[in-house]
Amino acid sequence: MNITTAAEQLPVVVIGAGPVGLAAAAHLVERGVEPLVVEAGEGAGAAVRGWGHVRLFSTWGEVVDPAAEKLLAPSGWVRPDAETYPTGADWAEGYLQPLADVLGDRVRFGARVTGVSRVGRDRVVDADREAQSFTVHLRYAGGGEERIVARAVIDASGTWSTPSPIGGDGLPALGEKAAVDRISYRIPDLKDPAVRARYAGRRVAVIGSGASAFTALASLADLAREEKGTHAVWILRRGISGSTFGGGTADQLPARGALGLATKAAVDDGHADAVTGFRTEAIERVGGRLVLVAEDGRRLEPVDEVIVLTGLRPDLSFVSELRLGLDERLQAPVALAPLIDPNQHSCGTVYPHGVGELSHPEKDVYLVGMKSYGRAPTFLAMTGYEQVRSIAAAIAGDREAAERVELVLPETGVCGGAGLFDQPTADTPTTDNGCCATPATSGAC
Repeated sequence: MNITTAAEQLPVVVIGAGPVGLAAAAHLVERGVEPLVVEAGEGAGAAVRGWGHVRLFSTWGEVVDPAAEKLLAPSGWVRPDAETYPTGADWAEGYLQPLADVLGDRVRFGARVTGVSRVGRDRVVDADREAQSFTVHLRYAGGGEERIVARAVIDASGTWSTPSPIGGDGLPALGEKAAVDRISYRIPDLKDPAVRARYAGRRVAVIGSGASAFTALASLADLAREEKGTHAVWILRRGISGSTFGGGTADQLPARGALGLATKAAVDDGHADAVTGFRTEAIERVGGRLVLVAEDGRRLEPVDEVIVLTGLRPDLSFVSELRLGLDERLQAPVALAPLIDPNQHSCGTVYPHGVGELSHPEKDVYLVGMKSYGRAPTFLAMTGYEQVRSIAAAIAGDREAAERVELVLPETGVCGGAGLFDQPTADTPTTDNGCCATPATSGAC
């Protein structure tokens, strides 16, 4: 048996059983390529379930991958009303888990990837490198370990597990770790009685300027209308401009536009005070409360709780033995970075992209989904589905299909330079992951 034929009999390992990872598996199956999806969680969409109370601002029609729908059809699965907006929990239970069930033994849960490399080659070695298959190291929830040999690796592990800290310099603020009992890095579920009790009647700082922060502020404003004494302090690292609140009625995703308008209403109605140009350097405990201190010496009035929604970042530790070509700022693939860089990108739309922009010096390894965006904002599930359609075609040898663009993305309706985003936000709650489609006012990210 020749080497090429032997390699083609190996599976393509897909890391992560979220929306984009499972879509990758569906596209590979459609192409006659065998996938093996490995997921650290105990069920499909583990990260999505982490923000299950959040409602996407993409509709069901925009968060179901076409190849996945074809794979589901024989099971009797019927897509929910294409015009309605699912919550994260709806998405996980009504689509992701059924898709994983149909894939069956091609998905392994409780399997955490601890490393990926070339067989017998660390990142330094050149000799015969591309002739070697990939080795994927797994640690199972029960304590066992395994090494899987793969023909290609698609990393769709997302960024949900690595939220960014409070510090304006990208590092934890002084005192941040010591105050962790009063700090949350997630959008609160205020329908949960215990969570509601934590914030009701309290003064709460919300740090961030993306969809996740908008969702938290809108939810706290609703709580303030019901619970006296509830008040939010919205901390932005930049100023407020005409584009701060997003596209409004001009947004082609209406729920996304409504989310920004709800945040503006929270400020206008006095339920949230905006503090601009505030880059947190330290957090101090004063009389049982927290005081945030800025780099310029400003000190805010004490707050009871802090919600940090300053973005997510990719975990690159387990792919450190691969030769990845990543932008030094965004930690996104070099060819993709200029399309998504919030320092340069003037409008809320990204040109659809695929294998060309997602390839690395290490052949046949791809970062996809939220992880492909590194620290950049505004990722949509539709983008991820187009990514893996293209990559699956390339792996199957259909270069023409891989290079063909089959997606038109909706625009935000807002232009205005880097001021559009303070820090990375995403469509799954930063998603500021998820992974995937952007959550909406009544729970967007």
